[in-house]
Amino acid sequence: MTDPSLSSTGITRSETVPAPRYQPEAPENAPTNPKGGWGRFAFICVPYLWLLLFFLVPFVIVAKISLSEAAVSIPPYLPVIDWSRGLAGLWEAAERWSLDNYIWLTEDALYWQAYVSSLQIAFLSTLLTLLVGFPIAYGMARAPRSWHPTLVMMVILPFWTSFLIRVYAWIGILKSDGLLNQTLITIGIIDEPLVILNTSIAVYIGIIYSYLPFMVLPLYSSLEKLDTTLIEAAEDLGCPPWKTFWRVTVPLALPGMIAGCFLVFIPAVGEFVIPDLLGGSSTLMIGKTLWVEFFSNRDWPVASAVAIVLLVLLIIPITLFQRHETRRNEGDV
Repeated sequence: MTDPSLSSTGITRSETVPAPRYQPEAPENAPTNPKGGWGRFAFICVPYLWLLLFFLVPFVIVAKISLSEAAVSIPPYLPVIDWSRGLAGLWEAAERWSLDNYIWLTEDALYWQAYVSSLQIAFLSTLLTLLVGFPIAYGMARAPRSWHPTLVMMVILPFWTSFLIRVYAWIGILKSDGLLNQTLITIGIIDEPLVILNTSIAVYIGIIYSYLPFMVLPLYSSLEKLDTTLIEAAEDLGCPPWKTFWRVTVPLALPGMIAGCFLVFIPAVGEFVIPDLLGGSSTLMIGKTLWVEFFSNRDWPVASAVAIVLLVLLIIPITLFQRHETRRNEGDV
């Protein structure tokens, strides 16, 4: 049919619309670019190869030792797989594996108390680090843009010094005749030195100081992207400042808060250096117990079982949280 508006001119619609150009179809078995395919495959395999070599293989070795029994030998556990016999040697060793070391962990109160104490100290340390780190990150994000590189450098500056040296420095600060007590006595705030070193307070101070950058940097990354017009809109609508903070700032900074809490909580659970140097013998943490089993008692199977249980305690909540976040993101889409 012709368009009435064009009939008077004698031009039909079919004459005004150009015919589509012919595009030949690609054959079904067209060869793909082998170089690009192999390159992408190799690039994807790099992180999986890294996890295989530095996570899965050590995990399997430690799991195998945890199923063995302690022995006065080199290595200090039995059975040892005789790889010269192939699968027969592996099968003979597997027949002697047992769960006695894991049963021992449930029977001895020392280990589960160490787990509970480590989780408690790590949780409180993470909470205190969040309370200290959030104002720092918020101040960095609201500072002039030209200051941001300098402020970020100041946060990561402690990493330029050895972790062990920084922990040792706190011994000189917190001891009875250290810098902190001498300063407080000179000012007149206290009359006698405070007993801080070799207590749980010193452990909290050491963990908060050591892991504060791991909390500040993710928070800064989230707060730096915060749209300030949302805060201005809330204020224009009559929202009080504290309510604006809880309803606008905190939800938008939540990804950085979660990332920072994970980065602080996970290493704090297995911390050994800080409780050993600042907490003394009265502080019970699983990292210190693990070190004693490995190097003092030479009981590698029990120490391996302690490490496996600690790893499971950390991985399972993280995996469940990631699945929850994935499902929530899929629901939002």
